[in-house]
Amino acid sequence: MKTARQAAFEALLKIQREGAYSNLVVDAALKDNEHFDERDKAFFSNLVYGTLDRLILIDYNLGLYLNQPVRKLKPELHTILRLGAYQLLFLDKVPSRAAVNESVNLAKVNKSAFAASLVNAVLRRVADNGLQLPEGDENGPGYLAIKYSCPEWLISLWIDAYGFENAVAIAEKALEPAPVVVKVNTLKTTVDDLIWKLAEDGVIAVKSEKYPDSLVLENTGAVEELAAYKEGLFHAQDFASQLCCRAVDAQIGETVFDLCSAPGGKAFTIAESMQNTGCVRAFDVYQSRVDLIRNGAKRLGLINVYTYLSDASIFNENYGMADRVLCDVPCSGLGIIRRKPEIRFKKTADIDNLPELQYRILCNATRYLKDGGRLVYSTCTLNPKENEDVCDRFLAEHPEFEAVEVLPEIRRYNDKDKYLTLMPHIHSTDGFFVAAFCKNGGNK
Repeated sequence: MKTARQAAFEALLKIQREGAYSNLVVDAALKDNEHFDERDKAFFSNLVYGTLDRLILIDYNLGLYLNQPVRKLKPELHTILRLGAYQLLFLDKVPSRAAVNESVNLAKVNKSAFAASLVNAVLRRVADNGLQLPEGDENGPGYLAIKYSCPEWLISLWIDAYGFENAVAIAEKALEPAPVVVKVNTLKTTVDDLIWKLAEDGVIAVKSEKYPDSLVLENTGAVEELAAYKEGLFHAQDFASQLCCRAVDAQIGETVFDLCSAPGGKAFTIAESMQNTGCVRAFDVYQSRVDLIRNGAKRLGLINVYTYLSDASIFNENYGMADRVLCDVPCSGLGIIRRKPEIRFKKTADIDNLPELQYRILCNATRYLKDGGRLVYSTCTLNPKENEDVCDRFLAEHPEFEAVEVLPEIRRYNDKDKYLTLMPHIHSTDGFFVAAFCKNGGNK
């Protein structure tokens, strides 16, 4: 049977080679290794996510003791060294000797036996010397990139966009574990009743003071295995997404379009706020994701959610018109790095074409909106090119729309934020962006 370290090695290698999402790889590995007890599961998850979180800093430290650039290492060897270094530098409860010896054993059984002595020598030096940071300007993007394991281009983007202090705080928060936040299905239960229901499964659920009908869960294990989940008493949804739904401000009996809906959390929250009345039409471009939305709505008992296979950038007159349209567009995801740490390693070329796609979807959304209707644009990224720039262009080219002040009770990160930019260190949410527009003077 596989050990937690072997499973973590395989998961990291898959993420590196295939560009797979870490959460999907981790979930699949946990299902494949049913013999893991809770301690093994926690250790495995920590190894994968922790190593990904600190990858640039780990590689910097490894590079101090190698005779060749780390990028030239064979993937198997590189992954083994990274796993070992993470344990040595960041896991105090793992004895150094165990971290080194187990890494050597991994090398022997994973196409790296030829380098077992190298693994031993390098990791012993890492253990002896501890965490190292480069010399030089501690406020410079290069230094910050290594310290916070964020590419220099991304650190520079955040500094230019949000200022030095916010940029550093965003990078720091990206290294912290993301909370497990759930939205209570108020059509089936209450916050207090769900807390007691979860307690029966050993889950600690804490009420949110700022966000009603929400709980932060601890000691959850696999959320989808909980009885309360299977009974449709909640769905997972960060506070930021819940605020986005609040910005839509759907009313009883209205028709709402959610153009890029999967996995469906926003459609579910909106449908619940409408008390199962009216119509929430949820669209996605992939059938598997449409099925995900449909199954989620069924589990939650939502009879006013209807799903469609559709490209959000292409108009279809058969769908009719809506009172409100939500465009939660595909984006770079730079606001959810703490949930998917591999996102930080995207190249600028990976996101350069996104604003044009986002703009096309936003423009297409206007064709579904009734006069007087409300249009909401959102992303889970912290990048002005995908956020403010898209919205400013939209307003300049669509004089029939005007911006609506979004949730004025929510603090802005500074006076320049004319829409709503949510930041983890300020709002205790994922990084997120929300803008709202009214058509021909309606829905202010």
